[in-house]
Amino acid sequence: MFSFVKSLVRDQSGATAIEYGLIAALIAVAAIGGMSSLGTQLASIFNRVATTLQNAGT
Repeated sequence: MFSFVKSLVRDQSGATAIEYGLIAALIAVAAIGGMSSLGTQLASIFNRVATTLQNAGT
C-alpha cells in the first residue's frame, strides 16, 4: 500500500496536463480579447463606409 501512495506522489503526468490546460486557457483569453477589439474596429469602419455610401447616393 505504501509503495502505491509513493508512486502516486511521484507521478507528474497529471501536473503536465494541468499546465497544458492553463496555457491553452491563457491563449484562448488572449485570442478572445484581440478578436473583440478587432471586431469593434471593423464595425466602426463598416459603419463609416455605409454612411459615406448613403450620403453619396443622395
